[in-house]
Amino acid sequence: MHVASRKGFRLKKRYLLIFAGLAIFVLYLVLFVPVGKTVAAVRSFNPFYFALAFCCLLVSVAFYSLAWQRFLNLLSVKASFRKALQFVWVENFVDLVIPGEPVSGEVSRIYLMSKDTGGNYGKVFASAVGQRIATTCVTVVGLLASIVYFAFVYRPPFLVLLFAGVVLVGDIIVIGLLFYLAGRKGVTQKLAKWLFRMAARVSRGRWKFEHLMERVLSALEIFHEGILTLGKHRRSLVLPLFFTVLSWLSDVSIAILVFLSLGSVGTAAYISEIIIVYTIAGAIQNFPIGVIPGEVGLTEIVMTTLFAAFGNPQFIFIYAGATVLIRILTFWTRLLISGVVVQLIGVKSLMPPQPTPPQNSVSAP
Repeated sequence: MHVASRKGFRLKKRYLLIFAGLAIFVLYLVLFVPVGKTVAAVRSFNPFYFALAFCCLLVSVAFYSLAWQRFLNLLSVKASFRKALQFVWVENFVDLVIPGEPVSGEVSRIYLMSKDTGGNYGKVFASAVGQRIATTCVTVVGLLASIVYFAFVYRPPFLVLLFAGVVLVGDIIVIGLLFYLAGRKGVTQKLAKWLFRMAARVSRGRWKFEHLMERVLSALEIFHEGILTLGKHRRSLVLPLFFTVLSWLSDVSIAILVFLSLGSVGTAAYISEIIIVYTIAGAIQNFPIGVIPGEVGLTEIVMTTLFAAFGNPQFIFIYAGATVLIRILTFWTRLLISGVVVQLIGVKSLMPPQPTPPQNSVSAP
């Protein structure tokens, strides 16, 4: 079987898994939610607010790309906004079609930008790490502020507090780990060498990693230099951090506008509820906990359940309808747009070259 055929088969299998997850959510609706009322709620949405939510999706990705471009420019990597935007959409596509693998999308983005800018792997890697730290910090601050505000106004349900606490702890661990590895060059080099040794053992000598390991260690040197550069120019980080905040605000506005499209009143407490649940759902989508791409099914069930836990369970059909509309934008629309971008760029450019197996000394007859 040709390599292209195997890749096409794997992609079709992932699409089948997505629809399997969708079937699980439909089964959940049939068993626990009035389906007729849910369909009626979805059909009653206000197109104007839904169109604004769609615009917020595009604006969020644009600000995210702009923030990344600023991080790249701070490290003297000349990247256009158009390229940054394209590769961010590629990252979205990979994250959505590969189950539980949010890191794979980031690796694709780093590889494509490095290839486009002449092999600046270390600097591009440093820019991605810097942006990941900034994005996680903004998410933590937004989630924590929403929880604190809601705790003072109402008595939050234990289920919501539990989920929110897990997300907060997970994000804080990620930030701490990134800061630790970014400041410990010796540790990252030892970790990289250990990973290559493990890969060599698993492949049982079929793959040669010596040359690749040298390139990675060289890129790590440049990576740590890039992190030091970002640390020395803290004032210059204000602009990319500002774009990161705008990206996050645009992203959570998607859920808020969807509820407005269903006629919900946007009070401060109600907005804080939406932010908490929406952030938790995003964290679930990024955790490698399932085999279904985009955690389709699980994410929708968790969102509907948590919205109902916040509000009146009698109106669960409204929360289910809002969840359907939110996921149409954040998953299906994102998948469609990113898939088009991937086709325009070319699927082959997504994957870095694989290590070559050792040559057989016996020539073929």
